[in-house]
Amino acid sequence: MSIPVITVGPEAGEYVSALEKLHGPVTVVRRVEGIPELLAAGQAGLARAAILSSGALTVSLIERLHGTGIAVVVLAGGEGPPEGPEMPGVRRAPPGIGPASLADLVASAVEGLNREGTATPGLGAYADPAEALRPSSSPPAPAPGPPPGKGTVTAVWGPTGAPGRTTVAVNMAAELAAAGSSVLLIDADTYGASVAAFLGLLEESAGLASACRLADQGSLGPEGLARATVTVAVGGGRLGVLTGLTRPDRWPEIRPAALARVLEQARSGAAAIIVDCGFCLEADEELSFDTVAPRRNGAALRCLELADSVVAVGAADAVGVPRLVRSLAALAEAVPSARPRVVLNKVRPGSVGRLPEVQLREAWDRFGPAAPISAFLPADFQAADEALLGGSVLAESAPSSPLRRAIADLADVPVEQRRRRRIGWNSNEVKFSWMPVRLPR
Repeated sequence: MSIPVITVGPEAGEYVSALEKLHGPVTVVRRVEGIPELLAAGQAGLARAAILSSGALTVSLIERLHGTGIAVVVLAGGEGPPEGPEMPGVRRAPPGIGPASLADLVASAVEGLNREGTATPGLGAYADPAEALRPSSSPPAPAPGPPPGKGTVTAVWGPTGAPGRTTVAVNMAAELAAAGSSVLLIDADTYGASVAAFLGLLEESAGLASACRLADQGSLGPEGLARATVTVAVGGGRLGVLTGLTRPDRWPEIRPAALARVLEQARSGAAAIIVDCGFCLEADEELSFDTVAPRRNGAALRCLELADSVVAVGAADAVGVPRLVRSLAALAEAVPSARPRVVLNKVRPGSVGRLPEVQLREAWDRFGPAAPISAFLPADFQAADEALLGGSVLAESAPSSPLRRAIADLADVPVEQRRRRRIGWNSNEVKFSWMPVRLPR
């Protein structure tokens, strides 16, 4: 079996003559100086392995190379992380390795890449436009399975037009944290990150960008994720927050491959992960120009793909409902594995008419998609404005708000049970706010 190989960099180029003299299966078909040439050659199906000179590798680069069917061997030079769980499928050649040993290592890397389960996690994603650039001779990548870790990921998504994605995401996370769960709230909106503003975090920093940078370098662990996370006290509980981008033009820092590893690490440290996603699901410019480029919408697509559940939020009015219907069709096309729970927000008689929930459900059953409406969130603009103005959550600023109660039910955290737990073990006791004495019912 012939193994066509591409060498990258001067150190790797020094092995070309020695490898050819072996007259073995490893054949150097091209010498390149940079990664763009390597990716282009891989997309053309010219090679099955690449020998790289020592240097820093990133998870995004490894995913791209594996996506084009190229196994990776790196000449160790003291730089970059070693082979491990953060750099799957990468073989590192020890310093001074001989040509014969290097050829055996290349053959082993190719065999390992072809074996089931050795591909980079997240590869072959429905949402990855690079799937269309995969060489026709490459075997199809296995469908992504459940990632390790016990935490569950909930992606809060919705169409354009401010339907209330962030309001729902922040308050769902707050209700779970106040109920005693370990929760991590992630702002992955690459167009208009606003979780930090909702929570009144004036010292805003791009925590998600820092975590993605560590993940891309293969060095994200529990300590690194903790350093990037801001902790907020909510209703007696603690809520971890990975704040979003401080400027929209920083979106290339949130690469899908790195974001997938942030979510994987988050599953190991939190019981619930709530992700505020961007609205856009378009495939970006990558396919249009048949080249590799950062994907602004890749963050939202990857979150939706890896989420255990998706909450699709739409505004309950004459504009928001049709937008949601069209966006759900686009979601089904972009991420077929997603099974969204439809939530209509800002439900009020003024925008729909008398008995708004009844009318919305009847109209949805007649004209909407197959996914049923899971929840109606009543409009309570005063409570929402007070919470936003105070940098708080509804559980603290407006605990009796019907909107707060509806979001708590959506998060499966009944408000009545939480009240009894706060009072004490004896649920027959009632404490009036103006009387410090508990009276039996």
